[in-house]
Amino acid sequence: MNILGIETSCDETAVAVVRDGREILANIVSSQVALHAEYGGVVPELAAREHLRAIGPVTKLALEQSGLSLAEIDAIAATGTPGLIPALLVGTAYGKGLALALHRPYLSICHFIAHIYGSFLESEYSLSDRALYPLLALVVSGGHTALVLISVEGSARLIGRTLDDAAGEAYDKAAKILNLGYPGGPIIDRLSVSGDPRAYAFPRGLTGGGGKPLAEKNRFNFSFSGLKTALLYSVRDRELSESELADVAASYQEAIVDVLVRKTRHAAATFSCPTVCLCGGVACNRRLRRDMQSALGEDGRTLVLAPPVYCTDNAAMVAGLAYHHMRLGIGDGGDLGTGVSARLGEDLGVVPFAPGATSR
Repeated sequence: MNILGIETSCDETAVAVVRDGREILANIVSSQVALHAEYGGVVPELAAREHLRAIGPVTKLALEQSGLSLAEIDAIAATGTPGLIPALLVGTAYGKGLALALHRPYLSICHFIAHIYGSFLESEYSLSDRALYPLLALVVSGGHTALVLISVEGSARLIGRTLDDAAGEAYDKAAKILNLGYPGGPIIDRLSVSGDPRAYAFPRGLTGGGGKPLAEKNRFNFSFSGLKTALLYSVRDRELSESELADVAASYQEAIVDVLVRKTRHAAATFSCPTVCLCGGVACNRRLRRDMQSALGEDGRTLVLAPPVYCTDNAAMVAGLAYHHMRLGIGDGGDLGTGVSARLGEDLGVVPFAPGATSR
């Protein structure tokens, strides 16, 4: 089964063609980094305009690379939620129009679940292995920081999320404060290599370390706005030397990574998860990958890490996941609805790749 997937949840226009959920025939991504760089972050309206300009050519290129014609596509899938609504609407409208024109099924895909699936596209681990469940995923990017719990029966629940800035957003805002450029994550990651992560005692939000007991409802939630403010006050009216800048970057990154690892480790222990999946754009971060691997290894848990190409937004994860929706007969009736985010504790729907999943 050949499925064409579309991803426009943020600032990447991506189209892929995947056969039977695993064989990637094409995976094209058009980046908007240069467009948004002057603003230090993604501007939703500009992103949507660029998606409109790029989606036709990117689709054509993906089909050419796959060696297939539109007539050989069996279904169309697009990211429907969560994400930036103006951006999401471009992909869902284009995908629905294509599906109608071709008389093919259309599927709306959850961005969180797609990222999790993408981590297994070229992995030695199989999502059909019952021993992996319950599976915990940390989805961490410029727009999202969330902990998702998936059962062997295919239920998915959002157990933790950011209450303000996402981790990737915190990186971008820090880079803007420090005049480093955009996107901030890769720049700060590089600078941190030569810095001292203990040079600055930046706060760890929602960890109970600020003198107040942590509320039960925030055990697995994240907050990075206080960290960003602490950075601002630390460097305000100062001219940093090269070594001081490296120390600031290393200490700031350490605060983010420490919280991500600590919360993930706690959630994995609480829900007795043998496997943790680290996915999303920030999962490319070297310090995060190293520290998460070390911490979970100490706990005897398996960490699944995707290659960087499947950490950042892509459409192969969308098309691959859609195959399993088709296999179970799970569709959305062509609904064009989109959403910004999922609510804490919300059931994210049936996860069709779980070994015990049914269409229910």
